[in-house]
Amino acid sequence: MSTQNVTLALPKELLKEARLMAVERGTSLSGLLADYLMRAVREDERYGQAQKRIRQRLKRGFDLGTKGSRLPSRAELHER
Repeated sequence: MSTQNVTLALPKELLKEARLMAVERGTSLSGLLADYLMRAVREDERYGQAQKRIRQRLKRGFDLGTKGSRLPSRAELHER
């Protein structure tokens, strides 16, 4: 995968903590940020796929166990 340099403006304290985190994990700040961004993108893709699946299920409808027959109305259920 080819890379491209970017410029970020981050609060100094956040940058300091992120650098320490990267050192603790044995990676660079760029590697740490790339990992987080990759996870965010994958999570967003999975969310989009889940939305697509649920929309398809809603279009198909759900089996209510009626075997195609109409459910009784409320009035029919409560006739005395």
